[in-house]
Amino acid sequence: MTQKAISYADAGVSIDNANLAVAKIREYARGTFNERTLTEIGSFGGMFAGAFPNMTEPILVASADGVGTKLKLAFDTGIHNTVGADLVNHCVNDILVQGARPLFFLDYFATGKLEPDVTASVVEGMARACRENGCVLLGGETAELPSMYADGEYDLAGFIVGVVDKPKVIDGKSIVPGDVVLGIPSTGLQTNGYSLARKLFFEVGGYTPDSYIDELGTTVGEALLATHSSFLPQIGPLLDTGVIKGLVHITGGGFLENIPRILPDGVSVEISRGTWPELPIFGVMQRLGNVDEKEMFRTFNMGIGMIVICAERDKNTIADQLNGPCDIGRVTKGNMNVVILS
Repeated sequence: MTQKAISYADAGVSIDNANLAVAKIREYARGTFNERTLTEIGSFGGMFAGAFPNMTEPILVASADGVGTKLKLAFDTGIHNTVGADLVNHCVNDILVQGARPLFFLDYFATGKLEPDVTASVVEGMARACRENGCVLLGGETAELPSMYADGEYDLAGFIVGVVDKPKVIDGKSIVPGDVVLGIPSTGLQTNGYSLARKLFFEVGGYTPDSYIDELGTTVGEALLATHSSFLPQIGPLLDTGVIKGLVHITGGGFLENIPRILPDGVSVEISRGTWPELPIFGVMQRLGNVDEKEMFRTFNMGIGMIVICAERDKNTIADQLNGPCDIGRVTKGNMNVVILS
């Protein structure tokens, strides 16, 4: 009796689908290439020219992150091109807080059964965000891992490298009592707090992604999938001016965990709630679960996506550049704490 020849496809991995996905990815990635890009998609390693003649002491800044359980909304709605943009913009913002502009980005996409059109949709969002941020989509990994993920699900991670001239690094060391705290509005939850948000809407509230809520002016799914904005277009022109003392990306940990990350010894921050227009989604969630205010500010961005700390004399200069910033607080004497004043 002749034994059947077993192939990789019999184990659940399709090399043909992987090649089809890479072909689609290559098309999107090429649209982000610039004169520093030295390799094609498909090389073992991406090559990027590393000369910075206009900088006295270039510092590379790198970061890695994921989209978290916001991906569940993509699975539920079948909308996959926004989470790719979320991932890129999140990573751009994370290196922006140290004054870095992005150079290149790489992604990791893993799924149980590779669906080339879904993969291409995710990468299309990443490529679009890379172009908007002046960043090259240099490469990545697409992994088909049978039995690792439920049908129709995938995981997504991103890796970014940027550069800043050492004299222009933003590190918060010059922050002193009396400095101003400005907030730049977010478009939604960004990419954090989704485990709690999904519990509140879908378990406690009994809603579905298609449920329309008048207070939100949209469906739950659309509100939760609001794209994580990049703040580079607004903040970029200010990076070389020296007027920014500190930047805070309000991600996981909200106000209470993120602001202290840039504060020097001897100072704290007071935030005055009500000084910015909180998006309705936060009030809806707080009421649904009777969520404590401290928990809200420790989990969600509460409608502020990025915080800028500056001297009082520079407030108007910065406000003129930013898109509708709000004066939300002050730096005080203290022990690197954040106090929310209602």
